[in-house]
Amino acid sequence: MKKIVIAPDSFKESLTALEVANAIETGFKRIFPHVEYIKLPMADGGEGTVQSLIDATQGKRIECTVTAPLGEPIKSFFGLSGDGKTAIIEMAAASGLHLVDPTLRNPCKTTSYGTGELIKKALDLGVSHIILGIGGSATNDGGVGMLQALGIRFLDAHQQDIGFGGSQLSKITHIDTTHLDPRLAQTQIEVACDVNNPLCGEKGASAIFGPQKGATPDMIKSLDAALAHFATIAQHDCGIDIATPAGTGAAGGMGGGLLLLPNVQLKAGVQIVIDNLRLAEYIKEADLVITGEGRMDAQSILGKTPIGVARTANQLNKPIIAIVGCLHEDYEVVYQHGIHAVFPIIHQLGDLSDILRQGEQNLISTAQNVAKLIQLSMAKKH
Repeated sequence: MKKIVIAPDSFKESLTALEVANAIETGFKRIFPHVEYIKLPMADGGEGTVQSLIDATQGKRIECTVTAPLGEPIKSFFGLSGDGKTAIIEMAAASGLHLVDPTLRNPCKTTSYGTGELIKKALDLGVSHIILGIGGSATNDGGVGMLQALGIRFLDAHQQDIGFGGSQLSKITHIDTTHLDPRLAQTQIEVACDVNNPLCGEKGASAIFGPQKGATPDMIKSLDAALAHFATIAQHDCGIDIATPAGTGAAGGMGGGLLLLPNVQLKAGVQIVIDNLRLAEYIKEADLVITGEGRMDAQSILGKTPIGVARTANQLNKPIIAIVGCLHEDYEVVYQHGIHAVFPIIHQLGDLSDILRQGEQNLISTAQNVAKLIQLSMAKKH
């Protein structure tokens, strides 16, 4: 064995993806000290994607102040790749549900303006490529706040700009794109979007995701109608269908609003990370691929990192194993999706805080044991 690719996701609340990769490498090196290890911290486009791509490209974190969902200033951040050409932005860092006190959550009022400010600040640094993860939002404004921050005007019957929040969309009579930031014409935007919901209707943004953001049944009806109205105006004024493409209902309709920008693609989050890290190029030369995540279960097959890595490894006929924090009883479905073997790291039951704290040591130990098993298998072949 000459080369091993280690491409795990983070173990939530315990270790970043880079820390997971480092621990696996440490355990394997105890048995295979002379193997070349390629570490590629992964993510699926959601929480942790910024850190993973910073780590993988030797980039840096950019701190800044933007507008929070209810309009107050808040400290936020985005990632800048090592070559300075790509910004990695998580919508949740500016417009996330966790930024709004549960007692104040109201998608009729929350805005995505801060996400637009993050994009603008990235453009100020001269990037030509933006990776935007749109999970975990507090908003249902169709991305209108984000578009306002980037220069698009949404005018009411009195030719005045509408205010913030999902309920304001019903007031739009005209969309003026003449002042859209011109730098966007030369910027590729890849949107990590892992839901296929349309903008409106019973499977739309308001009906499916509105309740977790504080929407009552009456709010859901009015918000859905407001998004439908926005889509009608967008079709009329911009000639763009933002209502029916798959994924337009993601993040309170942000998926739809983004289609009013040039050079935007909605893609599976894990595939964006795989492509940008050139995972296939590294796996092509590997003898073994190791992936992992904090908990492996049946949900893992729905766009999660290990399955994305496994598909890439399978296409290149490379063996792939997963080292994970823990397993749910329904995890075995992953064997039907390309994972060849799975190893959990928790040795014994205990207090959750202790288990999380011991994540690194348990991971190293399990990796070492897996390496021993591989060593035994190799010895028997000879």
